[in-house]
Amino acid sequence: MTINCKGKLIDLSSPKIMGILNLTPDSFYDGGKYKNESEILSQVYMMLKNGATFIDVGAYSSRPNANHISETEELNRLLPIITLILKEFPEILVSLDTFRSQVAKSGIEAGATLINDISAGMLDEQMLETVSKLQVPYIMMHMKGSPQTMQKQTNYENLLKDILFYFSERVSKARSFGIIDIIVDPGFGFAKTQEQNFEILNNLDLFNILDKPILVGLSRKSMIYKTLDSSAKEALNGTTVLNTIALQKNASILRVHDVKEAVECVKLVQQLKH
Repeated sequence: MTINCKGKLIDLSSPKIMGILNLTPDSFYDGGKYKNESEILSQVYMMLKNGATFIDVGAYSSRPNANHISETEELNRLLPIITLILKEFPEILVSLDTFRSQVAKSGIEAGATLINDISAGMLDEQMLETVSKLQVPYIMMHMKGSPQTMQKQTNYENLLKDILFYFSERVSKARSFGIIDIIVDPGFGFAKTQEQNFEILNNLDLFNILDKPILVGLSRKSMIYKTLDSSAKEALNGTTVLNTIALQKNASILRVHDVKEAVECVKLVQQLKH
């Protein structure tokens, strides 16, 4: 499986790492961590040095009950940082974490490469048309409701069937707009209980039926630290364990805070598959 990023084909048959760069003051793990340009550039440099293929830049926190911010504020946080990191690292592939079509358009015009949408186009009806016009890869995630309401929407008739049906419908809709490169993300922690998150991971290989690359975002999430009775700060080892399981079940992209450890996971699991 390949996706076309700025005319460069990225082969996802060998799993890739997406490093997280949160520009939000209230993200669950690294909110407010980067205070100035040099800290941001230093973090991007380390993620690239450690083997990240993509840098995922987000300015709207999607953690449960996160504060809603305006489109203008999201753009004001994002665009200078995209410009900054591309000036320093012109070859990098920037993923834009947004569910707003106008932010997606402005971010791609500023040099970002792909769109990572937690709502699969459900929170902005212009999103699919915008992605189609931009001709960029599109990551669509499963979520019900919004970051503000999702934790109250964890009822499913049949969890796995419902999510697979959701993706078949959203993929079909995206295709109808002419979007070619589609990646699916089951949305760990988004409108799911702890038990449901583990059920999805345990059955992740079922998502191969969609014939699309699978992105997995487990990094330091509450399903890990609540199970271990610890905290997000102490959840690196647990993240590594679950990332290993995801890779064994054919995850194509790991979205992580800790790039070096995720790259090591990929190398070791690849050896098992030789």
